Amino acid sequence: MSAVLPHYRNPVPPILFSMALAMLLTWLPWHGWALALRPDFIAVVLLYWTTHTPHKVGISTAWFVGLLADVADASLFGQHALAYSALALGSSIFKRRILMLDLSQQTMQVFPLLLVNYLVFAAIDWVAQGHFAWSYLPGCVTSALLWLPLTLLLQALSRPRAPKADSL
Repeated sequence: MSAVLPHYRNPVPPILFSMALAMLLTWLPWHGWALALRPDFIAVVLLYWTTHTPHKVGISTAWFVGLLADVADASLFGQHALAYSALALGSSIFKRRILMLDLSQQTMQVFPLLLVNYLVFAAIDWVAQGHFAWSYLPGCVTSALLWLPLTLLLQALSRPRAPKADSL
C-alpha cells in the first residue's frame, strides 16, 4: 500500500525564482555595446507579475525590489524603487488593455510602460547628477522585445504540473 503524499506544485514559488533570476541577470558584468542594449530584466519580470498577479505583486513589492536594485547597483537610494513603483502603477492601470491582446500585440502596449520606467529613472539621475542618461534608452527597446519570450517562459513556469504516477 503506497502512502498518499501531498502534491506540491513547486518547491520555490515562481515569483520568487523569477525575481531572483532577473536580479542575477541584471548584475552580470555587461560591457560595451551589450551594456547599452542590456534589457532591464527586473522591470520586465515585475511588469509581468504585476500584470498577471496583481493580488500578489504590486507597488510595495516593486518598491522593495527597487531598493534591492539600488543597493546592488550602487545608484541613488530610491531611484530604481521609484521607477519600478511607477511601472507597477502603470501596470495596474493598463492591466486589462495588456491582457486582452495577444502576446505579439502586448509588446507595443508594454513599451510605453517601460519607457516611463526609464524616464523616471533618468529624470532622477538628471536632477541628482545634472545629466540625462541617454545611453540606457536602447535597453528600453530590448526590454520590450524581451516581453514575448519572457511571458512564455513565466507562463510555463507558473503552470501547475500534473502529479507523477506511482511506479512499482
